[in-house]
Amino acid sequence: MGVRIGCGLSTAADPREGALAAARQAARGLKGRPADAVAVFCAGQHVGAPEATLEAVHEALEPGALVGCGAGGVLGDGREVEDGTAVAVWAGTFDEGAVESFWAEAVETPETTAVTGLPDLAGAGAAVLLPDPGAFPTDPVLGELAARAPGVPVIGGLASARAADGTVPLLVDEAVVEGGAVGLRFEGVEVLPCVSQGAAPIGPELTVTAAEGSVIAELAGQPALEALREAVEELSLRERAMVAGGLLLGVVVDSGRPDFERGDFLVRGLVGADPDEGTVAVATVVEPGMIVRLHARDADSADRDLREALGLRRQALGGAAPAGSLVFTCNGRGRGMFGMADHDAAAVESELGGAPSAGFFAAGEIGPVGGRPFVHGFTATIAVFPG
Repeated sequence: MGVRIGCGLSTAADPREGALAAARQAARGLKGRPADAVAVFCAGQHVGAPEATLEAVHEALEPGALVGCGAGGVLGDGREVEDGTAVAVWAGTFDEGAVESFWAEAVETPETTAVTGLPDLAGAGAAVLLPDPGAFPTDPVLGELAARAPGVPVIGGLASARAADGTVPLLVDEAVVEGGAVGLRFEGVEVLPCVSQGAAPIGPELTVTAAEGSVIAELAGQPALEALREAVEELSLRERAMVAGGLLLGVVVDSGRPDFERGDFLVRGLVGADPDEGTVAVATVVEPGMIVRLHARDADSADRDLREALGLRRQALGGAAPAGSLVFTCNGRGRGMFGMADHDAAAVESELGGAPSAGFFAAGEIGPVGGRPFVHGFTATIAVFPG
């Protein structure tokens, strides 16, 4: 039977009752099979009573491995709950392969910050990572994981809710922990990563001809600021209206490839410019030889990008619906971006043929671009599980 996914969502005010309802709904999706892996996303009253939520999920599912985190909002069942009390439960069973949970912590030493508890991802099919954004060095860790296990997809989201005492609850197996990051390591389980950065490429492709760190000095042999100004001037009126809300730059991380597509651009904001030097600074490291292109984000381009990205994953499955998916969407999306409720949840349900999905609104989304994992913003990252 391969892989089976079950998901549940509850907005019951009582944390225990809500967690039981969502977990039992997820259990029904497993059709009596064991829950090898469970993910729990807690919002509202659940953030202040994570122990009750965790106990109820264990009672209903008896999971082999469990992780979870506090969330500003959750999604599941094709709908989104952006505020208030809610809990989403995702459960998976796998005939082949193995899933293990982990809790990684950042330990300060006189010389540096050491991270303990990270699994060895060599040979893994994928990993899901849920960090505390204030107590875990996510960016450096993702770089280290990419170096140690190149090509292994790491997908997830930064926890987005704090309890009244300021702590960010993280769940791992039967414990509520503070600080660090929790996650799942999948081995022998196929996972298709999907990253929708919600931005449309506009203007020409330009080659970085001089750069250091995050500062671009030249594009196509011109001062970088001059080249970008010319590119903006050549945009259509509609494209200029799109960039009025904020200009973004897409960087092809793997510029050594003979060809690249829309999803190969790592989209980052421009964070500064020096008119005297003609340089611009972008929120990532750039190197000479990289290809860049202007990007703009609006609701239409975000909708189109998400549906196209999901459609490609469906094509990779020969048109068949997957067993299910885990969804990590930015807490800046939702009604604020699309002007309507349930956009991302409904799009995932529609494009993946009604396959069960659950997830949360994250304070930063983790997913691969060019084969390397990054933290994104205003993005939807999705772990798709073939049947």
